[in-house]
Amino acid sequence: MKVDLIIENAAQLVTCASGGAPKRGDRMRDVGIVKNGALAIVGGKIVGVGESVEINANFQSETVIDASDKVVCPAFVDPHTHVVFAGNRLNEFELKIKGADYLEILENGGGIISTVRQTRQASLETLIEQTRRRLDEMLACGTLTAEIKTGYGLDTATELKMLEAIFELDKIHAIDLVPTFLPAHAFPTEYKGREEEYVDLICDEMLPLARTVISQQLSVSSYFADVFCEKNAFSLEQSKRVLETAKRLGFGLKAHVDEFTNLGGARLAIELGATSIDHLDATSDEEIELLAKSNTIGIVTPTVNFNFGSAHFADARKMIDRGCAIAVSTDYNPGSAPCPSQPLAMAIACRYQKLLPSEAFNAATINAAFAVGLGKFVGSLEVGKYADVLILETDDYQQIAYEFGANFIETIIKKGKITAR
Repeated sequence: MKVDLIIENAAQLVTCASGGAPKRGDRMRDVGIVKNGALAIVGGKIVGVGESVEINANFQSETVIDASDKVVCPAFVDPHTHVVFAGNRLNEFELKIKGADYLEILENGGGIISTVRQTRQASLETLIEQTRRRLDEMLACGTLTAEIKTGYGLDTATELKMLEAIFELDKIHAIDLVPTFLPAHAFPTEYKGREEEYVDLICDEMLPLARTVISQQLSVSSYFADVFCEKNAFSLEQSKRVLETAKRLGFGLKAHVDEFTNLGGARLAIELGATSIDHLDATSDEEIELLAKSNTIGIVTPTVNFNFGSAHFADARKMIDRGCAIAVSTDYNPGSAPCPSQPLAMAIACRYQKLLPSEAFNAATINAAFAVGLGKFVGSLEVGKYADVLILETDDYQQIAYEFGANFIETIIKKGKITAR
């Protein structure tokens, strides 16, 4: 069979193959290595996966990449980011080093509220240009699919402007973007003392408008609504209203839960059928058992704890051992995790959350893909999936998490086309 591209002779072809489901338990330790492996690609999709001798016997191409002494693997999927924003929060860096915590900074007008001010003032063109540069950084680190949340507008016009920026960036950038609508990120200062009115605004106006806008984007196949269920953010009851409204409107559900305090948001989101619950630093044993029995993916964000200089991380080791499907993300955002690199997130997860390199790799690829509703299309090298592929300058995939701070990516292939070398 004639194909568009063959990649052959890989020291390790790391498939992360999962057979149509996220990985759990012992399966997270299997990254599906094929030694001296090869891929055949046609029309942007994978049509052959196996040993080089097998692929070359069944497929022919005028374009062949020799991956001798290299790793060939799926591109990374980042399932939790806030990468659309204006400005920065560099002024908070020293405060954090001196000991100010997240909630303290938020209470004093910093944190999310600081970015809200800058994002409201920015034009759509400014948002797109600043975000494009951040996406370029993520691409250079091997990410080819990313979820992006709104949540730095906290008014109808700016939240919809952020959605528009996501749609425009999805058209022009190599990274495929999954939109998540998050007006329930914090309470805007103008609603201080009138928090229930802001929840009304989200449920009665923002979510229906966002759903209409998203429905007009033919390229969007997966989309979500989210809520920050946390002390000084949205209460359990407020979070329930937001999530139930979103579900009625047809959104997939995500939820920030248990980042600092446990309000019961994990149970709520799981019971509502959330695709993912994210952070999980304060999740109870009972909720971990509930997560393990559900179809919900648990997303951990080790970059946040690292950035805070915290010794406390979500107990991802326990979660995996109990049978939860776990994904890793950068949580790329201007305050708590200014990090574009999934490999660095994996490296931190291995050291502080005791994930094995294989578990971290699956968490940043196939499980992350299921956490954004795209597990049938990306996240692994399997026949029928898009050919989103990385070629790494190493002969062992474990080096990605072992040698933190380096970049081993030699070639990036998006849907069968070489995007960067």
